[in-house]
Amino acid sequence: MSLSPLAYADSLRIGTIDFVSPDEIKVLLDIEAPDGVALNTGTPRPFPRINGYVLIPSDEGYLVAQVEWITIERSQYPKRKGMQDFGLIDLPYPLRKMSLNPLGCLFYGDRSSDGKESYRFQRGVEGYPTVGAPVLLPTQTQLRAIVESGDNRSVLIGNSPLAANAKVMIDPDRVFGRHLAVLGNTGSGKSCSVAGLIRWSLEAAKQYQDTNPNARFIILDPNGEYANTFRDMSKVRVYAVEPSDEIKQLQIPLWFWNSAEWSAFTQASSKTQRPLLKQALRDVRAGRTISNDSSENKMLSLRRYLSSRLISFRRDLRSGEIQTDESKFGFRLKAIAADLQEKSSVYRENKLDIALEAINSALTATHNSFVKDGKTIEYYRAFTEEQVNRIITALEDSLTTVGGILPQNGSDEDIPLMFEGVQLPDHLEILAEQENASQFVDFLVSRIRTLISDVRVKSVISDTSMALDDWLNAYIGENQAENGSVTVIDLSLVPAEVIHLVTAVVARMTLEALQRYRKLNQGKTLPTVLVMEEAHTFIKRYKDDAENQSSATICCQVFEKIAREGRKFGLGLVLSSQRPSELSPTVLSQCNSFLLHRISNDRDQELVHKLVPDNLHGLLRDLPSLPSRHAILLGWASELPILVKMKDLPENHRPKSDDPDFWAVWSGQAKREVDWKAIADDWQQISSKNGDD
Repeated sequence: MSLSPLAYADSLRIGTIDFVSPDEIKVLLDIEAPDGVALNTGTPRPFPRINGYVLIPSDEGYLVAQVEWITIERSQYPKRKGMQDFGLIDLPYPLRKMSLNPLGCLFYGDRSSDGKESYRFQRGVEGYPTVGAPVLLPTQTQLRAIVESGDNRSVLIGNSPLAANAKVMIDPDRVFGRHLAVLGNTGSGKSCSVAGLIRWSLEAAKQYQDTNPNARFIILDPNGEYANTFRDMSKVRVYAVEPSDEIKQLQIPLWFWNSAEWSAFTQASSKTQRPLLKQALRDVRAGRTISNDSSENKMLSLRRYLSSRLISFRRDLRSGEIQTDESKFGFRLKAIAADLQEKSSVYRENKLDIALEAINSALTATHNSFVKDGKTIEYYRAFTEEQVNRIITALEDSLTTVGGILPQNGSDEDIPLMFEGVQLPDHLEILAEQENASQFVDFLVSRIRTLISDVRVKSVISDTSMALDDWLNAYIGENQAENGSVTVIDLSLVPAEVIHLVTAVVARMTLEALQRYRKLNQGKTLPTVLVMEEAHTFIKRYKDDAENQSSATICCQVFEKIAREGRKFGLGLVLSSQRPSELSPTVLSQCNSFLLHRISNDRDQELVHKLVPDNLHGLLRDLPSLPSRHAILLGWASELPILVKMKDLPENHRPKSDDPDFWAVWSGQAKREVDWKAIADDWQQISSKNGDD
């Protein structure tokens, strides 16, 4: 004989509401309520249990709440209604109480074809119960509905120990589309979770088609953990500084770098060095270098020089510098006059003598000097607008002989147009000479030449044979992902001085490529996921100092831009970090989903509590004691915060981030042979030299 719905509901009752507030509901448990295991829910399961789920009936279904704490109170009354002590000594009766956090509502759904009840969970509370309302244990069906509700949940990532091992499935659009942060201590299972999310997503997508998924995962791997993680999958591309049979040469050509990245690497100052560096980049990208002696280049050089002078004079005239900083302006005029004197003997047909005459006339009219301590001090009085306008008119006449003014912007300095690395420092030196600023660019030129000649990075940055479209095919993926869905970029051997720039360039190029994809495809996006391991190293909070931006700052700013704008262009971000307190607040604030493994550091715990808007006091207190493979999934990816036991990954599918086996080696259970000579030869590249012989 089956129980009526009312009788069945009564059998699931565990207590009544004793206190109600918007963020807490207190419950007085019945004496008959289970005190260890509930046997009346369809399948025996632990109750009461911290962070477990209970239901409170409402008009349209149930209010779902999570257990925060359980306690025993001694009642001031020795007896309770319906209880007899049989003449024993009257003592205060123990009352069991628990506190609940309201999470959402469980609504009735349509019955299935076999007549079984169905439910739909929705986050948020529409109305609160009253004091005295019953509190029920959820059935198996209800418990699974709480955890498994949601559309497009097609990727299984684990099960929930708090919900009768209900399947925990995710919607890839929610997880990857609005950025995911995987946070936890070393050894808590972060890397396995990241690898699992990628693998399980691809396996689930493959079930819907015969071909490999048209998916794109780009993994930035600073420790070389993922090199072999996806080897069993077809066409996985792995790039590293030192290639092998299965690992390709990492190539991030320096002509990919934009002006901000070059400025950060060279530590260029904003006033003098950065404008010269940008001009040099424009010229070398456009092929307008003046390193050879062809007549065409000579004319281009003159045109560019005169255009630069003309634009600067117009600027000085507008700003009033000819009168407020007259001596500085005068000495600059004197240097320009010397340049024109030299050039007029070469370019006789270009009216340089007229401009020279106008400059000398202005200098003569404003020049002054005095003697101090036996030394002659020269200075210039204020120049008049008429004098400067004469110079400007003369330069304009001279420019007409070489094709008119050449716009300073020309080719954008940030467009990835190919050029030889050696062209940049050579051209930069020539520009500095023309600007009489050679002493200001010596350091820049030296750093660039050191970079180009560094054998450690030469193979990575010096390639000029790979076209831009070939690089995009190789690193982001070909049409329909025919060359594979996963790209692993091993950054472990990239030198420290350029690793942030290399990382920034890869991330920026990916974002800009997807921006242009949407532009050329009527607003459609190409879904791509960028995975950043050890994110606290590359996306580290920084002080906003526009005058001196380091490579690390530039790298962080690229990821901040991806976090803010990537979703619009189909670029999702997955961050994995053991120190969330060191991450950029901008990036973390843009992550709408979190997968939290064990976190023991108090600063990191405090930050996580601030990031999470949900009413999760009890659940987040589990963070320091979570076992490996267990994590709390919350945010946009989950209808409610839930404890997940992640699916197990076979040993050969896990990233190589295991703890070192000290005892096994010490006790002789594991053998470790050492040949430091081979290591030294590899380090010093002796073997390759001998091989060449």
